[in-house]
Amino acid sequence: MTSQRQSVKLVTYADSNLMHNILDGKAVTGILHFVNQTPFDWYSKKQATAETATYGAEELAARTAIEQSRANRLTFMYLGVPIDGPSILLGDNESVVRGATVPHRKLNKRHLILSWHYVRQAIATGTYDYVHIPGKINPADILSKHWGYRNVWSMLKPILFWYGNTGDIPE
Repeated sequence: MTSQRQSVKLVTYADSNLMHNILDGKAVTGILHFVNQTPFDWYSKKQATAETATYGAEELAARTAIEQSRANRLTFMYLGVPIDGPSILLGDNESVVRGATVPHRKLNKRHLILSWHYVRQAIATGTYDYVHIPGKINPADILSKHWGYRNVWSMLKPILFWYGNTGDIPE
């Protein structure tokens, strides 16, 4: 008897909130990982550096998301689970998303240059796709910003209360 393996689709949402902490000016990164549209892992943490622009905070969030997504892919591969196509990273900063596919970019801060190269290299391998989505529908916002219950319920409800097989959700 042969077992039929079903492949999984890995999707990651990433976001950051510039100057989340007023006392030290540091941003917060929020990352939400999905496997077949089911929440699998999440991450919310203050960034190590105080960024002066949204671009820097979003670039660091993208690098962290790629690092975690790479670990998730390896975990599934080690377990023998086939992965359907490239992992998809969704972010709401269009400048960072477009900049990740440009082979030349003028940046001044060394840590941003290194983060940009890490993200660009991952995308260039074809293992990851980085796609822009509007900030209003990015569920990673829940992890990176201060919210009231009413403000996030429309994004949170489909994540928490999906009935049926999540593999049947239309793309």
